[in-house]
Amino acid sequence: MPEITFLHPIAKALERVIPKRWTRKYTLFLYSAGISFLALEFLIVSLLLALLVSIVVFIISPVKLYALPVFLAVFIGVAWVYPYWKLIKKIENMENNIPDAFFYLASSLRAGVSFSEALEEASTARFGALTEEFKRTVSEIKRGRSTYEALKAFALRNRRSIIIYRSTMIILEAYERGAPMADVLVAVANDVREILRIKKERKASTGMQTMFFIIASGFLGPIILGIVSQIMGGMNTPEVGLNLPLDAIYNILLAFVALQAIVSGLGIGIIREGKFSAGFKYSAMLAVMGVLTFLVATKVQISSLGFI
Repeated sequence: MPEITFLHPIAKALERVIPKRWTRKYTLFLYSAGISFLALEFLIVSLLLALLVSIVVFIISPVKLYALPVFLAVFIGVAWVYPYWKLIKKIENMENNIPDAFFYLASSLRAGVSFSEALEEASTARFGALTEEFKRTVSEIKRGRSTYEALKAFALRNRRSIIIYRSTMIILEAYERGAPMADVLVAVANDVREILRIKKERKASTGMQTMFFIIASGFLGPIILGIVSQIMGGMNTPEVGLNLPLDAIYNILLAFVALQAIVSGLGIGIIREGKFSAGFKYSAMLAVMGVLTFLVATKVQISSLGFI
């Protein structure tokens, strides 16, 4: 892992504050996502980036309070959302390639090679992110680890993917009992391919609901609220006789736009993939879209467009 020398003192100070079990989990999280940084140093880099962006916002923004949510958003985005996004992309790539990889292993076994030799051949083939995992598994076998233990470690490293974890555990059980591995690999590959087909059909069948959430929370809702804030500003004149707290209303509407986007993103995750965690990526995307759309809607003078 690369090290940033000048961050070592800060990392050592953080090490005394953050529990070691959290550090180990975060290190494994970063490693699974393919980010080759020490956990504490990556956290410090995230904090520094968030601090830099929040200082810029504090200087240029008329509302200084915006610097705090910007700091939190940038820190969470760099420290957690970005690694999580990379991990999800890696898992999707591995899941799409694992049926072909199992068929490849089965054909190698039928050619008369051992299972470890078949894994070594697979580590030179093009299976995307799965190739790197095969390379690590083969490297562990060459260092003296048994094939069973190396494959078990492969399953545990990728347990965030239920498909990869369960299919590998089935293969391990067959390997331990001495079953015909070529036939087992073909059967598991066919099952995985069928599961992936069902997942694609589910995503396709829920496309309209997903588009409704995206349009409502990312565009229409923020535009309507932005226009409402402008209308309220236009009514807040001595002639009308209203004295509304426009800054407070503006902040409430902005917070509502972001909250609605986050909830809609979680809803998309449940609809498309059946779990809340899958909705985090949609929440982040919709929150950015919604806030930007709201800000644009509040800046564009609707009177100049001929609406009022």
